[in-house]
Amino acid sequence: MERPRIGITRSLSPKRAVDDIPLTYQSYHARVREAGGEPVDLHPALAAPPGRLIAALDGLVICGGPDLNPALYGQTPHPETVGIDDGRDVLEIALIRLAIAQDLPLFAICRGHQALNVACGGPLLQHIVGDGHRAHEGGVGASRFHDIVIAEGSRLHRLLGARRLRVNSRHHQAVTADGVAPDLIPTAWSPDGLVE
Repeated sequence: MERPRIGITRSLSPKRAVDDIPLTYQSYHARVREAGGEPVDLHPALAAPPGRLIAALDGLVICGGPDLNPALYGQTPHPETVGIDDGRDVLEIALIRLAIAQDLPLFAICRGHQALNVACGGPLLQHIVGDGHRAHEGGVGASRFHDIVIAEGSRLHRLLGARRLRVNSRHHQAVTADGVAPDLIPTAWSPDGLVE
């Protein structure tokens, strides 16, 4: 039996060769392999159109990364908006829309969750005041751990068997309760009401 091919998106760095996958993205590849899949590296330098890329996939992971360009949802950049990668934005938005249209399994993580909301017509909160989603407990590092509340009866609730879960965050942009795209249904929220 063939292993399912799972596309994993990422940014490109001008300091790296195109085929040099950064450590952060290598861990996504390793997790897909551990689960029995074959990871497929997807990035803006690929010559193939998104329709051809997605045709060869059995699933799609939209990973974390830099901020999305606020122009995608009709806003100008906040002073804290950094690392915009227009090529990645265009690729991921196209892949997300194709995955939805083709009912292809899609897992959107961090920036991916934000890209999903934008691809479906929603905006983002460009900067969380106080930046409470990026500092480790104790105020050191790049993550903050906090609880989320999970919607009762949601698929996530059924999978985990829990209504609360402790998670880590590494973002300063967010999807707000009133900014959820029309066709999306939130299933988890942080204590400050942001969609997780």
